[in-house]
Amino acid sequence: MTGTLAAVGAGLAVIGAGIGIGKIGGSAMDAIARQPEATAKIQTAMIIAAALVEGVALFAVVVALIA
Repeated sequence: MTGTLAAVGAGLAVIGAGIGIGKIGGSAMDAIARQPEATAKIQTAMIIAAALVEGVALFAVVVALIA
């Protein structure tokens, strides 16, 4: 039973990260379309935010599988 709950927790973490990174990417594309001259700043902020979301998701997966 514990393994099943860990798998559900890990799956939810991955789904949440996918949704979060998708929203970050979509919002960045909208921002670049509105302000093409700010592409470099927007892209840098997008990559940092996506990396933070991915890091939290990885931590959640590890915690779900260890616990």
